[in-house]
Amino acid sequence: MSDTASSPTRLRLPRVSPWSLGAILIAVVVLGPILSVIWIAFHPTQNIWPHLVSTTLPRYLKTTVLLMGAVGLLTACVGSGAAWIVTRYRFPFAGWIEYLLLLPLAIPAYVGAYALVDFLEYAGPVQTGLRQLFGWQTARDYWFPEIRSMGAAILVLSAALYPYVYLLSRAAFREQSGDGEEVAQSLGAGAIARFWRIGLPLARPAIAAGVAVVMMETVNDFGTVDYFAVQTLTTGIFSVWLESSNAGGAAQIACVVLTLVILLVTLEKLSRRRLRFFALSRRNRPVTRQQLKGAAGWLALALCFVPFAFGFLLPGGVILSHALANMELWADPALLRALWHTLTVGGIAAAVTVLAGVFMVYGVRLSGHPLPRLLLPITTIGYAAPGAVLGVGILIPLASVDHALADTVEAVTGIDIGLVLTGSAFALVLAYGVRFFAIAQGAADAAMGRVSPNLAAAARSLGRGRGQVLREIYYPLIRGSVASALLLVFVDCVKELPATLLLRPFNYDTLATRVYDQASLENLGDASPAAILVIAVGLAAVGLLARANR
Repeated sequence: MSDTASSPTRLRLPRVSPWSLGAILIAVVVLGPILSVIWIAFHPTQNIWPHLVSTTLPRYLKTTVLLMGAVGLLTACVGSGAAWIVTRYRFPFAGWIEYLLLLPLAIPAYVGAYALVDFLEYAGPVQTGLRQLFGWQTARDYWFPEIRSMGAAILVLSAALYPYVYLLSRAAFREQSGDGEEVAQSLGAGAIARFWRIGLPLARPAIAAGVAVVMMETVNDFGTVDYFAVQTLTTGIFSVWLESSNAGGAAQIACVVLTLVILLVTLEKLSRRRLRFFALSRRNRPVTRQQLKGAAGWLALALCFVPFAFGFLLPGGVILSHALANMELWADPALLRALWHTLTVGGIAAAVTVLAGVFMVYGVRLSGHPLPRLLLPITTIGYAAPGAVLGVGILIPLASVDHALADTVEAVTGIDIGLVLTGSAFALVLAYGVRFFAIAQGAADAAMGRVSPNLAAAARSLGRGRGQVLREIYYPLIRGSVASALLLVFVDCVKELPATLLLRPFNYDTLATRVYDQASLENLGDASPAAILVIAVGLAAVGLLARANR
């Protein structure tokens, strides 16, 4: 018998690449809060699901669906209509208005809500001016629509969110061929007919995608609906958890929100599944924009100016006037602390999120295993999950880990270290990373996809390791996209309110929570400096988007 035959068979374990393992761990961290919410909902300490179903849940669900539908419909009309006008016609100030329509993205919806109420309330300039003009003495002398209502919430959310539809539909209208327009025009089709029969059907996938984003942002909103006293599923999570101290019930409502979001995304994808549009030639001639003269040109300008005025000029002007009238508040130590907290937490979260996104995309590209490739698209669900849902899924398990860690350290060393994870900004950084990981991952995936694999193969053939290839080949070519992703994630972290309210440590304010806390006390003057800073950060992101979509 040979030595080979007599030697014991060696068990060969599959070699796991650290890049593949890292990609899987990142995916687990991103998906962990979602799975945590589902687990808590099905294993509550006190099951109040029957009580929720028989009392408040139907009202929360009905209001949420109505709000989503109304905001989605209004933003679809405003966003696609404005995009059609700026891509098909020339009119006074058309070059300016095309980019001004993006500016409402810089103002969070909750800031717009505070400004609208301040402008239209009984003591505001509108009603005060009406009373002086017509000689009215009290509110009994005239009728004025209710400001804090469902209708006002729909208008504010639509004004803040329509740029999502506008941006995508404008790109779709730009890409359409001018040949179809000319054929339809030669057959006698007017402007409205060309829009309904050619432009709108071809742009429908882009409009549907924009409306889906708008509706998900509507579900995520808390500041606006809370200020207008509109009870949605998100306000229900806060109410059941913070007021009733029932985490299981909050998780159950959060699962309803998740189901609604998943259903929305599924319907959006199904609506586009059978839609296929192809270019009839390799060189599409762009649409020639028609010159509108006289009243028609000024009418087009007015139609495009209204959403910009309502979404940016009105809230921005109201907040700026308060900020200028309270200049002494800019040196308030509380504002400076909130600014520092926002910059540090948002900066750390943006850096960690983008690094994790680059690492995961690169790890998946190197991996030969199917699991990382399957997990990569699933990790984008965090962006669809509202901040309140992530707050439930992060804080409850993290608090258990935190208490266990503190007890263990105290038992071993006799030192009480306190709550290290939930007592610091760690939970905020984790929530921001999970919520906005899709932005970083998408930017990294798109940037790396533009780099030829031959460059990496040549570097490997010259003896470069995988880390060196990432650092020396990929990074110089993708750093522009990485920088853009850093800015976009940072801006979203600054504006995020629901997750910040749930996960911030005691007496820990950011700019967003300071705006919310002060405005909730009807003190818009104290809230205005922080709101101006939030808007300024948002303008940086809008400038980046405008530059990228020229």
